Amino acid sequence: MPSSRRPTYAPPKRNSRPAPRPGDSGPEEVPGGAGGDVITASRSIPDQAAQKPAQKPAQKPAQEQKPAGATVLAFPEPKGRRRRKKVVLAVGTVIALVAALLAAAIYSPVLALKTVSVSGTRLVTPEQVQAALEPLRGKPLPQISDDDVRGLLGSLIQVKSVSVEARPPSTLAVAVHERVPVALVKQGEQYQLVDVDGVRLGTTDDPASASLPVIDGGAGAIGQDLFRATAAVLGALPADVLAKLSNASAQSVDAVELKLVDGQIIVWGNASEKELKAKVLAALLKAPADPKNPVKVYDVSVPRHPVTR
Repeated sequence: MPSSRRPTYAPPKRNSRPAPRPGDSGPEEVPGGAGGDVITASRSIPDQAAQKPAQKPAQKPAQEQKPAGATVLAFPEPKGRRRRKKVVLAVGTVIALVAALLAAAIYSPVLALKTVSVSGTRLVTPEQVQAALEPLRGKPLPQISDDDVRGLLGSLIQVKSVSVEARPPSTLAVAVHERVPVALVKQGEQYQLVDVDGVRLGTTDDPASASLPVIDGGAGAIGQDLFRATAAVLGALPADVLAKLSNASAQSVDAVELKLVDGQIIVWGNASEKELKAKVLAALLKAPADPKNPVKVYDVSVPRHPVTR
């Protein structure tokens, strides 16, 4: 059962005051004197410096923040990768040095062309070749190609091909391969030297000086089928056999005939198997002659079964 007693309040004695606490401003006196019961209240005012909240440390940028408890471990670079880097660096250095040396060689005036050495000429003179190559003088040797030389010698129809060799520091060696004259074609009072393709290589007044057979038909025959067939046969003959011929003629492309300076006739036939026919003819001409039965005709139209009569 709840108690019916009311709580009582006993005021403090007049002269009994609690001791002031540090920082308290002391009791406030209520107007009206010191007598009577006094109820006091006090509060401490905290220091403003203490009231200021502790400043938070400045946060680092997001990329610099590390998760709590995270540990960064530094692993050494694998030996294989370091070795590859060294190899790549070395290769790159070598390539750069080689490129620098090539550039210096290609554009260096030290290798400028000063002298042209010519060999293999018979129908043209070395001076003609050197004069044709004059535009190359002063150009670095590495910049001179075979095509450059062939292009400048194109005006010399006697030149069929060339071989070029650079000889540092300043010499270009040019080996000329000339067209080979295989016959003479009479034109008026002169004779034209022609090769197997019918290219006119020069002229002469004395056919005996050329030691070449004369193709019947005159200059008008050049380029015709009969001329091409006859010239192809002459082009297959060795030089010593060619020098023994006096003239060549053809009734058709399958009936080419040659005549030796001593009057003997060579029945050649067509231009097929011309290399074999040339070998057979050379062997027959070297055979000992029989004074009692001199050979007047050498028939090599069927080279595997040659006939003499």
